[in-house]
Amino acid sequence: MIDDPVLTEDAKKDRGYDHDDRFHRVVEHAPNAMILVDERGRIEMVNAETEQLFGYRRDELLGQPIEILVPARFNSHHADLRDSFVRAPGPRPMGPGRDLYALRKDGSEFAVEIGLNPIPISGGIQILAAVVDISDRKSKQETLEKSLQEKDLLLAEVHHRVKNNLQIIYSLLDMQSSQIDDSHAREMLRDSCNRVRSMAQIHQALYQSEDMSQVDFGHFFEELLQTLSASYNADIGRIAVTTHIKTVRMPIGIAVPCGLIANELVSNALKHAFPGDRCGTIDIAIQDTGQNTIIMAVTDDGVGIPMDFDIENCASLGLQLIHLLTDQLGGTLTINRQNPTRLVIEFQQPD
Repeated sequence: MIDDPVLTEDAKKDRGYDHDDRFHRVVEHAPNAMILVDERGRIEMVNAETEQLFGYRRDELLGQPIEILVPARFNSHHADLRDSFVRAPGPRPMGPGRDLYALRKDGSEFAVEIGLNPIPISGGIQILAAVVDISDRKSKQETLEKSLQEKDLLLAEVHHRVKNNLQIIYSLLDMQSSQIDDSHAREMLRDSCNRVRSMAQIHQALYQSEDMSQVDFGHFFEELLQTLSASYNADIGRIAVTTHIKTVRMPIGIAVPCGLIANELVSNALKHAFPGDRCGTIDIAIQDTGQNTIIMAVTDDGVGIPMDFDIENCASLGLQLIHLLTDQLGGTLTINRQNPTRLVIEFQQPD
């Protein structure tokens, strides 16, 4: 490496620098390729790193148009961009947000980042460009992005297969229930079918989501409500269902137990709140109150829960599941038995 960069004679005259000028030395020993051009785009100075990066000797570059270092497909716009910089000079990156490429002497291209700085001279400015080869970084980034895409595809396929397997289990249980004469046993199988289907719907929601790590639980809840209403033949003329469902996103480990709880809460209201021809309303709400606190509530103005009914020690699988899954989530269950009947689950999901 020589001590000082080489300037054209015109550049020396215009700028008044001598060979010992500190500016020359700073440029020469800079860790990046440094290229000084005039307002016409002619190269006036380069440093040793430029020779190394582009494969040219200095005397091959001095006096040449800067386009010698630019791939041909970008040349048509390069002069306009330079003129724009000259009209409004100031330190800034070149082409922010765009992929930039430079051209070596051997014809190969490589990705670069370029910082531009105006250098005032008498009667105008010159432009000092700092060029950094980022081809290795870009290659690693592309490899990483490809790997992430492959993992996303694999994860989507896993959720798709889990959903399909759960649907097969649901179909088998449904077929089995149609062959059972005992109404109580048939009802138990139908409840199990709905639990399996709610889990399948969560995996379906993840399969269709752009973010494979989060379930839009509000959207899932809407679909679950439609499914359960059809399963229990809810008479919409007799039982009105209102919803207050906010957009709540949660990971699969939280969404599955939360989905099963939702299934039990809504199923119990549809099955037991309005026996015979009784009319009424079921209100369903879910929201994130902040600090990752989730509240899920199902309220109805039906017959209520008898005061002598032991909720904590009942034999109902549905209520047992609600208690167990609420504990699994580290949440609390609040029950108001009558006027109105209201079951509220509150828990915090991790950051």
